[in-house]
Amino acid sequence: MQSLLTSLRSRVTRPSSILLSLSMTLVLLLAACGSNATTGSGTPTSGTSKLTIAFVMGAEADPFFKAMKVGADAEAAAQGVNLIWQGDPSVYSPATQIPYVDQVLAQHPSGLVLIPTDPDALQPEVTKAISMQIPVINVDTHVTDLSNVLSFITGDNTDGGTKAADAMATAMNYQAGKTYQVVVGLTSPTATTNVARLNGFKQEISAKYPGIQIVDVAYSQSQATVANTNVSNWLTKYPHLNGIFAIDGTNATGASAALQAKGLVGKVTLVGYDAYPANVALLKQGVFTALIAQDPAAEAKMAIDDFVTYFKQNRSSAGITAKVTIPNVLLTASTSAADLQKYTYPS
Repeated sequence: MQSLLTSLRSRVTRPSSILLSLSMTLVLLLAACGSNATTGSGTPTSGTSKLTIAFVMGAEADPFFKAMKVGADAEAAAQGVNLIWQGDPSVYSPATQIPYVDQVLAQHPSGLVLIPTDPDALQPEVTKAISMQIPVINVDTHVTDLSNVLSFITGDNTDGGTKAADAMATAMNYQAGKTYQVVVGLTSPTATTNVARLNGFKQEISAKYPGIQIVDVAYSQSQATVANTNVSNWLTKYPHLNGIFAIDGTNATGASAALQAKGLVGKVTLVGYDAYPANVALLKQGVFTALIAQDPAAEAKMAIDDFVTYFKQNRSSAGITAKVTIPNVLLTASTSAADLQKYTYPS
């Protein structure tokens, strides 16, 4: 009799325990599915609790991008989002940038901030991101087709080139009827910032200073040592050179070092771009005639804020400006100490 009761208990309790186990598993699965709905790419459809924003720039060592990272870090912390920061350590080129974009996309970030080194070469990377339901914002530079880019945030580069031409002509005491030789150092022939600045420079010269001749241009891929070599070669090739337009910060760094090494400070007008702390110090010393300052930290902040808004609105671009242009500022030795401090890039 005892063995019969034991057998009956076994037949009753085993199914009950199985049902209880299955019920608990189902509850856990439902709870997991109910927390943080995601898209196919693994990003939240709403809210910002798990946003991961990736930035891919051209060259991490460039103080411009270091200043941008200061702004990105601060805003990411303030908004409670994760930040991925990637880019080649020093070389600014599509060939070195594209693998970093691919690595970042493989991590399925919520959004991608891309600073493209070339508008056409990086276009397929934007297409790839969009196909993965990863929205894209361009900062500083842009791809050719912006129709699928959530926002493009940049400085007023054409105006910056215009300001550079005026500052150079003033420093050279430009006089109609005379001829002046100038050269331009760039990072890339296709980076949209460089192209816009050069166009603004050329347009202002054509309109107001026809005696200024651009006798040469050269490219550095954002490496100050290459820019230094370019300028050193120019100073030998053009013994009567009047001016240098260093169209971005790394070219400005290389150009200033070359002028100092040749003992030509004050004899060749140097107008540079980007208010690196070291270059602002050289501006005060008279090595630079003028610097054109941007606001890279603000650009990064705006990009993160746009993504936060986008996801809070369930992937809606309402209220997000498609193109934001931040004014560039001309800095000279006569600029107030307060303004010099204000516009010097954080490091």
